[in-house]
Amino acid sequence: MKITGPQARAARALVQWPREHVARLAGLTLEALASFERENIDPGEEARSRLQAALEEGGAVFLSEDDGGLGVRLKFTRKEVRSIRRLENEGGPVGDDDI
Repeated sequence: MKITGPQARAARALVQWPREHVARLAGLTLEALASFERENIDPGEEARSRLQAALEEGGAVFLSEDDGGLGVRLKFTRKEVRSIRRLENEGGPVGDDDI
């Protein structure tokens, strides 16, 4: 699926990551990402794939026209995200068990 600039901008807002962070993860310049989000440039298929992968890592799910309309949503609900963050921050040593 070929993501669009507005989808990338919406996904970045949903995962609450600043443009600088997303550009670094995707290997893009800040200016290139901003221009793509405004639909001024197409950074190319490889750059769009890296950008999509970075945003998906943050929890974004891109929707195609076949999914009921072009868009983006979060992979988890806000409640699930809070639970995941709480569990990730528990820390402590990892133990072995029989399960």
